[in-house]
Amino acid sequence: MASSEPSRADLVRAAAARLQGAARDGQPCEPVRDLLGTADIPLAYQVQEAVNRDRLATGVRIVGRKIGLTSPAVQRQIGVDQPDSGVLFDDMLYPESEAIPMERLLQPKAEAEVAFVLGADLDDEVLEAGRLEAAVDHVVAALEIVDSRIKAWDISITDTVADNASSGLFVLGSRACRLADISPVAVTMTMTKDGATVSTGSGADCMGDPLNALAWLARTCCDYGSPLRAGEVILSGALGPMVSIETGTRIVAELSQLGTVSAVFGR
Repeated sequence: MASSEPSRADLVRAAAARLQGAARDGQPCEPVRDLLGTADIPLAYQVQEAVNRDRLATGVRIVGRKIGLTSPAVQRQIGVDQPDSGVLFDDMLYPESEAIPMERLLQPKAEAEVAFVLGADLDDEVLEAGRLEAAVDHVVAALEIVDSRIKAWDISITDTVADNASSGLFVLGSRACRLADISPVAVTMTMTKDGATVSTGSGADCMGDPLNALAWLARTCCDYGSPLRAGEVILSGALGPMVSIETGTRIVAELSQLGTVSAVFGR
């Protein structure tokens, strides 16, 4: 007698459809852990890949990757105890000069981060040769606008992995610094919301050092058969607690050594 249990492929399709429906309709959905469980991270990444394949079919391009849940403060906010990763598409990048439309977002929150822009691939050969830092072309301050298709941010690790690591949008600062001229671990961060300080932290709050986060992502991506490539922007993870965003909000983050990065959220 044939089993009535859904296959892994069935679970991936069902979870992907739920997340895609939330994004399409602008209405957060129920968590997908009822389909995926809370421990099967490889299955959750299969969902992420399925959703991202459909995004690529619309004509968008991959321009980088993001590391999520690197800060203990954010892990406590979300209730997750390990990092994850997602993909950055070209239509997720907004310039500082342009107001970000809230219609692009469901439940947005802002994080201040160190972003690495790669000048070389970070594949197995580079990692085994210990040339991680040499692969970085420059470093900039960044704001990641995280978002969740899951209702009320009620997420487990499999929910956020499936949902492209709760990716939304991102903004890059204008000051490009050589890695040799700065120390990512020593970067300090202050983020304000409409002029009031709402988040502080440092490079040490990002997996001990943003370079540790970059190394983790590079190894993880190689293990999944999708190495980081030259030209990609890598958001290394939050340096402090994330902050909610409403229409009209202005977020400014100041990162020592890297300058400021800001975003305004319009209607």
